[in-house]
Amino acid sequence: MPSLFDWAGGGTAFARLINAFYDRVEGDELLSPLFPGGVSSEHREHVTTWWIEVFGGPADYTADLGGYEAMLHHHLELGITKEQRLRFVELMSRAADDADLPSDPEFRAALIGYLEWGTRLAMHNSQPGAAVTTHAPVPRWGWGVAPPYTP
Repeated sequence: MPSLFDWAGGGTAFARLINAFYDRVEGDELLSPLFPGGVSSEHREHVTTWWIEVFGGPADYTADLGGYEAMLHHHLELGITKEQRLRFVELMSRAADDADLPSDPEFRAALIGYLEWGTRLAMHNSQPGAAVTTHAPVPRWGWGVAPPYTP
């Protein structure tokens, strides 16, 4: 069974996704304040590298960019609100359409599953004084309960 990374179309598909997402974020009144001055190309590349690893591609975020601990550090004390979390999920779902990612229900269910899990964790970790898990592996997301149907 292919990884979600392979099913989506590899690294170029995830680069399209993340760029489409941040293009939407830069014009969004709720999320753009988290990125004063816009979203840098370096930030986009780092987040793309994270998503590639999470969805089954090379573990370059862990090897080169600090793994889970680095991602956690980027979210500490941001104070992400429930509304911002939900908007993140919405814009990422729309960006998946913009980026022409696979639209089959199994892939999209896995994508939304990760978005729900990841944004809820990020929101928790971003609260001032939150008790956070400081060391963990980068998650490796899979098909879950609905892999692609094979007759």
